[in-house]
Amino acid sequence: MAKGKSHKLDPGRWVDQYADYLFNYAVVRLSDPEKAADVVQETFLSALKGQHTFRGNSTEKTWLTSILKRKIIDIYRKNSSNRESNLQDITDSFEDNDYFDYYGIKKGHWKEEKMPHSNSLMPEGEVENNELREILEKCIAALPENLAAVFVMKMIDDATSEEICKELDITPSNVWVMMHRARLKLRGCIESNWI
Repeated sequence: MAKGKSHKLDPGRWVDQYADYLFNYAVVRLSDPEKAADVVQETFLSALKGQHTFRGNSTEKTWLTSILKRKIIDIYRKNSSNRESNLQDITDSFEDNDYFDYYGIKKGHWKEEKMPHSNSLMPEGEVENNELREILEKCIAALPENLAAVFVMKMIDDATSEEICKELDITPSNVWVMMHRARLKLRGCIESNWI
């Protein structure tokens, strides 16, 4: 406990109060329910071991979420440890030529049949939004792990490119390329699965 202040934690209620929230948080970022459950369990164990570090500057939920974030980043970092071959695999498995014209009259522009349409991803109503969310989650889960990690950190966790570079030990150009590839893959996946 911090000197001068007593900050009472109640580990006995953590599972009942926070397990579902933490699991949902983890599953969105890891796209694997088993990994998500494991990392939540590790979070609770780490919190129990480190409860003396809780200073009361935040709620229990915020404190547990910050521990979970570190655990998830550790997983991202571990998965990207072989980043050079991963980036080469991404480059080899995906062609910009699928979407852009590099040789024709409209060099560097969208191919006509792949061009975004203003209404292609503009659902109306709650049902459509829920369906789109489900499709997006499935499409993110289908991304290679390193692309999904960068996309989730940037777009869901709102991390800066600098933070992503630091956490995953990659360069800014790697972040840009990986985001570009992830967006194109997600767009293709969503368009092929969206009604």
